[in-house]
Amino acid sequence: MRILSITAGAAGMYCGSCLRDNALAAELIAEGHDVILLPLYTPTLTDEVNVSADKVFFGGISVYLEQKSALFRHLPPIVDRLWDSMFALRAASKRSIATSPQLLGELTVSMLKGEDGNQRKEFGKLVDWLLSEAPPDVVSLPNSLLIGLARPIKAALKRPVTCTLQGEDLFLEGLPEPFRTQSLELIRSHIQHVDSFIAVSDYCAGFMSRYLGIPEGKMSVVPLGINLKGYEANWAFRTNCFTVGYFARVCPEKGLHTLCAAYRHLREHSEFSGATLEVAGYLAPEHKPYLKKIESQMKDWGLGLEFQYRGVLDRAQKVDFLRNLNVLSVPSSYHEPKGIYLLEAMANGVPVVQPRRGAFPEILGKTGGGILVDADDVESLAGGILSLWKDRELAGELGRRGAAGVREHYSLAQEARRTVDVFSRVTRAAVSV
Repeated sequence: MRILSITAGAAGMYCGSCLRDNALAAELIAEGHDVILLPLYTPTLTDEVNVSADKVFFGGISVYLEQKSALFRHLPPIVDRLWDSMFALRAASKRSIATSPQLLGELTVSMLKGEDGNQRKEFGKLVDWLLSEAPPDVVSLPNSLLIGLARPIKAALKRPVTCTLQGEDLFLEGLPEPFRTQSLELIRSHIQHVDSFIAVSDYCAGFMSRYLGIPEGKMSVVPLGINLKGYEANWAFRTNCFTVGYFARVCPEKGLHTLCAAYRHLREHSEFSGATLEVAGYLAPEHKPYLKKIESQMKDWGLGLEFQYRGVLDRAQKVDFLRNLNVLSVPSSYHEPKGIYLLEAMANGVPVVQPRRGAFPEILGKTGGGILVDADDVESLAGGILSLWKDRELAGELGRRGAAGVREHYSLAQEARRTVDVFSRVTRAAVSV
């Protein structure tokens, strides 16, 4: 198939959705499909070979300027090349620009208005380029925040459009009013232009169907897959130290503070000892005070020497980090629909302890690679970790189950096959109309 897959760049951040989009495109290309992975906003950052196109539409600088000033909405496109260049976008991606909730809300609503929003010029640039290329069999949007692209793309190409659902409800719920309500209403108004929605988990499919009002017949489920290259369950680095790990964005909603509180509970109220808490993942500038507070608390609790933040890791560093863990836990305070970090840990034979919410019960039900505990409950989380500290045979068995379960249910090849099944179905339906 000839596939146009649109992905949303996240500047200098390793973004789970970007990683998923790139890995899937790479697998589809390896299987012989003709795939263009087209970034919006900024170039994408991945920890594997980046297969995205060397061009960016809806350049982040242009989108921002057009939102702030009518002057930039009417400049000729040739002028935009100054700040739409890959050099300018990569330079901008290295810097952090504080954005207010007000601006984020205005931008979100404007983009969802499509050609009626402040970025109408960017929609025209994309459509003009699409019409100059060989038409794809299907177009894939990365999330519902970009559903405003569906109608103009479909009108121009006369091809089916799919939209992946990857947890954008967390962003939408964080928007201030009236932008949250306006955004939801706009997304719902565009559902008619999408041929199929692809949810990354059963949980995501059920929740987003209710949240956005998506008809059952338009919903498909394609579970995540990960690249297993270099992941070996039998290559774990084991020492006498019991290492508790956290590998995700460092932010309140991912629950690092809850894991630290559980670690403190273990050290103060049980025989738990000879351990460390290792943390890695992207730290946004606005969340540096959050990490600093956690580090200060750990020191106040007398546990400062047992806590270490390792920063942002590339793929090789990530593999080494995971292999050094005895257990991984990311006790998110929200209903996480993906959990790529769980799949990566289990693929390396590391058992996980997770709250009973979101897609976690589904993932652990399929893989058998960990323990579910009560959500937002420090003592329950501590108990789950303690059970693995006490029973190393259980930890080993869960690690082996998880490694086998990920390979059975969450390989990239399976994700690619299921995705092509959805694409084939919508293209057949489009031809028959």
